[in-house]
Amino acid sequence: MEGRIVVSTSRDPARIAGMFDRIAIRYDTLNRLISLGMDRGWRARGVRELRLTGTERVLDMCTGTADFAVEAVTSTAGRARQVIGIDFAGEMLRVGVAKIHKAGLADRIHLVRGDATSVPLPDASVEAAMVGFGIRNVVDRDRALREFARVLKPGGRLAVLEPGAPRIPGVKTFHLWYLRYLLPFVGRLISKHGEAYSYLPASVEQFPTPEVFATQLTDNGFASVRTVSLTFGIVYLYVATKGQGD
Repeated sequence: MEGRIVVSTSRDPARIAGMFDRIAIRYDTLNRLISLGMDRGWRARGVRELRLTGTERVLDMCTGTADFAVEAVTSTAGRARQVIGIDFAGEMLRVGVAKIHKAGLADRIHLVRGDATSVPLPDASVEAAMVGFGIRNVVDRDRALREFARVLKPGGRLAVLEPGAPRIPGVKTFHLWYLRYLLPFVGRLISKHGEAYSYLPASVEQFPTPEVFATQLTDNGFASVRTVSLTFGIVYLYVATKGQGD
């Protein structure tokens, strides 16, 4: 479109890891700010959908600074016994490790550097898995989804959170304006890093529709896929189950 700045949405792993490493120290603060604090509720809903009973080992892929992992072991609606958090951005993991130690959760959350397309876990080794605002950044989503299915035990549940696009006309217009203009401005102002907060809204707009992503889950080893619209469709939660015979 004439007048629009073209932003690269390349998901090259080295580029994405470097970009997140450069904003790691301010990442949590910006998450609270740009979501108006709603990100905590979105993660809480994702954990509830896993139906944890206190006995499960859970994979948190693209764990970043480990907010989703912390929610999984502290939720009042059902907690994980243990969480393995994996990410390829070393500085994000460093911030996450400090957070976990400060909260006294080092015996229950273990962070590992790794890639979503080659998860460093054995087959059928976790009872549940989750990805919070990270699958959008993976270069080969199909391969990553197959990896999640591989490490899950039969019947294991997967919860995926990703930004979406509201479908209510007025809300959709405001959300697009917020994504394209206000979010990049605030992100650059606080993080002092323009690329990351220009990439974020551009990548959101390029992510598949809920219907297409649900099909992608089904095509890569998951059944009973359910999509849940959160906050007028600003975020979508995808809940899927690995087949019992897989």
